[in-house]
Amino acid sequence: MSKVAILGGGGWGTALSIVLSSKGVNVKVWEYDQKQCELVKASGKNEKFLAGVPVPQEVVFTSEISQAVRGSEVLVFAVPSHTLRGVARKLAKQELSLPLVVSATKGIEDDSLMRMSEVLADELPLPVRERIVVLAGPSHAEEVSRGQPTTVVSACRDRALAKHVQDLFSTGSFRVYTNEDVIGVELGVSTKNVIAIAAGICDGVGYGDNTKAALMTRGLAEMMRLGLALGAERETFFGLAGVGDLVATCLSKHSRNRYVGEEVGKGKSLESVLSGMVMVAEGVRTTRSTLHLAKRRDVEMPITEQIYNVLFEGKDAHSAIDELMSRELKPEMW
Repeated sequence: MSKVAILGGGGWGTALSIVLSSKGVNVKVWEYDQKQCELVKASGKNEKFLAGVPVPQEVVFTSEISQAVRGSEVLVFAVPSHTLRGVARKLAKQELSLPLVVSATKGIEDDSLMRMSEVLADELPLPVRERIVVLAGPSHAEEVSRGQPTTVVSACRDRALAKHVQDLFSTGSFRVYTNEDVIGVELGVSTKNVIAIAAGICDGVGYGDNTKAALMTRGLAEMMRLGLALGAERETFFGLAGVGDLVATCLSKHSRNRYVGEEVGKGKSLESVLSGMVMVAEGVRTTRSTLHLAKRRDVEMPITEQIYNVLFEGKDAHSAIDELMSRELKPEMW
C-alpha cells in the first residue's frame, strides 16, 4: 500500500486525500493550524474549506510536518503558491528517503517569476528535485471531493514518473492523463486565473456572453503567446491545462478568481473583496507575476495588463474594457 503525505489541508489537499483514500492509499495530511486539525478530527469534515463533505476516517490530519512525511513514498504539495517555497524549505530539513514529489499548486512566484515545480526544485535536495511531477487541470475541490467526474493532467518529462502519478490518482471519477510539457501545463493552469478575473469583471459590470467569449478566446491567445515564448508546446493550451481549465475557472460558481473579478466589477475594492474570503484567489498574485514575466520576454498581453491596472492601479473596469475594444484593428492570429 502506498504512503502519501499531502502538504496543505485546504480544500484541494482535502479533496485529493479523499480521492486517494478511496483507493486504499495510506494518506496523511499536514495542516499547519493545529486547531483546524482538531476540528477535522472531531467532526470528520473540513467545514472551513469543504462544507458538508465527509473526510474518511482513514485520512490522518496532523499539524506536525515530520509526522506527516515520515515514511511517505509520495509528497503532494497542495499549499497556496505564496507559501510553497517556505513549506518546501521546511520539508528539506526533514529526513526523506527518495520520495516522488507531486506539485498540485498553481501559480507563478512573485519575485523569482518561477513556476511552482521550479520553486520546489530550487529548495528540495538534489535527488528529490529530479522526481517532481505536476498534477493540474480543471478540478474544483468542491466537485472532486464529491466524486463528480473530473479529468486532469500528470506532467513530467520523465514518462515513467508521470505514469506513476497517473496510476496512483486515477479512479472511476478522477481520470488522469499524462503530458510531457511541464512548462505548458504549469503556465496554462496559472495564467488562466488572470483571465478568470477578467471574466468575473464582465459579470460584475453587467456585460453578457459575447464579451466573456471574446475575453476567454483572446485570453487563450495571450496564454499561448507567453507559453510559446517560454518553450511550451502549442497543443498543451488546447488541452485540459489550457482550454479545459480556462473554461472551468471562467464560468464556474466555485471559481474564486471569477468571484474576485465579479466583485471588483461591481465597484468593490480589491482589499475588501480579499478580506472577506477564506480561500486564496491565486489569480490576484498571478496577474502581477504574469505581467512582469511577459514584459521580461517582450510578450504582448493586453488583457493581463488591463486586469493589472484594474486590480492594482485603481483603473475603472469599464475604461479597461473600452481600451481593449479600441486597440488597433488587426487580423485574428495566435
